[in-house]
Amino acid sequence: MFIDLLRIRRSFRQFTPQKIAREAVDILIEAALRAPSSRGINPWEFILVDDPETIRKLAKAKQHGSDFLKNAPLAIVVCADSTKSDVWVEDCSIAAIVIQLTAVSLGLGSCWAQMRNRQHDDVKSAEKYVQEVLGLPEQVKVTCIIGIGHPAEQKTPLPEAALQRDKIRWNRWA
Repeated sequence: MFIDLLRIRRSFRQFTPQKIAREAVDILIEAALRAPSSRGINPWEFILVDDPETIRKLAKAKQHGSDFLKNAPLAIVVCADSTKSDVWVEDCSIAAIVIQLTAVSLGLGSCWAQMRNRQHDDVKSAEKYVQEVLGLPEQVKVTCIIGIGHPAEQKTPLPEAALQRDKIRWNRWA
């Protein structure tokens, strides 16, 4: 059941050096391309990176929180042609979680590294850095990079007792 994937999904930042099977990559691609998007416009674009040197460069995309990518055997850059839709951010976010949950279903681990509205250094945004590394046109905006691989760590699922039930309201705020 889908809820079982949500129950076991955790962010993994450590990966074994084992490559991801091509069949699994093909399933990740299919899942990304099946992600819902507003009005079926599908502004998202996906750049799959398995070249270790390019992944090492992507791991330096922002000041904090992207270094874990350096050991991922696969990085998926989730981006969009911002001229195609005014809700490209939302569409990319939906696609990213579809990719991550598909990774869980394949026994893989993943973690999202946000690029949008983050800095590479004092001068350049993380998004601009990624655009330069990957040769993206200016209108192609980067939401995140998802590192994917076989987990090199064990994490227990979040217990049901830890769910923030106080975040749920019925019919009204108060």
